[in-house]
Amino acid sequence: MNSLTLNFKLKHAFALAGLTVGMAHAAVAKEWEPTKSVEFIVPFSAGGATDNMARAIQGIIAKHKLLNQPIVVQNKAGAGGAEGLLDIKSTPGDAHRIVVSSSGLYTVPLATGLPFNWRDLTPVAMVAQDEFVLWVNSETPYKAPLDYLAEVKKNPSKFKMGGTSSRREDHIITALVEKAAGVKFVYIPYKGGGEAATQLSGKHIDSNPNNPSESIAQWRAGQHRALCLFADQRSAYTEKVTDTQSWADVPTCKEKGLDVQYQMLRVFMLPAKVAPEVTKYYTALLQKVVATPEWKEYVAKNALKSTVMVGEELRAYMGKDEQNHRQIMKAAGFMAP
Repeated sequence: MNSLTLNFKLKHAFALAGLTVGMAHAAVAKEWEPTKSVEFIVPFSAGGATDNMARAIQGIIAKHKLLNQPIVVQNKAGAGGAEGLLDIKSTPGDAHRIVVSSSGLYTVPLATGLPFNWRDLTPVAMVAQDEFVLWVNSETPYKAPLDYLAEVKKNPSKFKMGGTSSRREDHIITALVEKAAGVKFVYIPYKGGGEAATQLSGKHIDSNPNNPSESIAQWRAGQHRALCLFADQRSAYTEKVTDTQSWADVPTCKEKGLDVQYQMLRVFMLPAKVAPEVTKYYTALLQKVVATPEWKEYVAKNALKSTVMVGEELRAYMGKDEQNHRQIMKAAGFMAP
């Protein structure tokens, strides 16, 4: 091989190598990212648990500069959350809108006949699960759930259980307790868990199944007593909240003879028909969020169950969770005609 031929081949090889590197850089450069502000749509009122979580994540993303565009939280709570669900459904392919939701993805359509199914959207990530506690006023004599339920059983339809909305999570838990214990409550729906907590402090209701975060102030102040946690195992949080108790000190309802469990997912969903790289981008974003110390602090403060799920595992979970809700709501008479 003469020097001229060798030089030609070397130049050709370097040219190909340069082209390959250039193509690689182009591929990296073309990875999808938002090109304008991103909307977090919350199908619930401002100040509620879902809204607070959306705004906490908004703050974490801004603090750590995890997104190159601003996030705007939009509350669309009309018609019990139906407004927000139909709004996100109406924008297929929009890569700059994400709904931040809960089990309302199932309960609202099942209870109202709303033309919506969670499969109309693109699941991104579950970031946590809410747990629920059976609360009574601390001035009552009840120290365990079966003590309380024995009195409820003696006085059918006299005892009042308060909760957020009708045919939603709190109402569903009430129906589960009624079935498991053979009792009947008068269910009083309120606008939110904060109002239900206030009503219990004032003895206008006899109990409620609030989230830990919704009654923490009253528990700490000695106004409310936590009878049991509707979960398969005790809370992982061992730091004292009251003078004598942490969340981990609250027994599960099953431990105390009331076999009722219920957790509510916290999930982010994109519209239908978004490109796979869009879902991949937001999945990675939320995985970065849940790895931050601020998120871990938020989860602990609100006694959330730290459950992160993405991809096919999340889809499978949601399919099963939807079916569980369908069965419970059908048995309770909560389904739309």
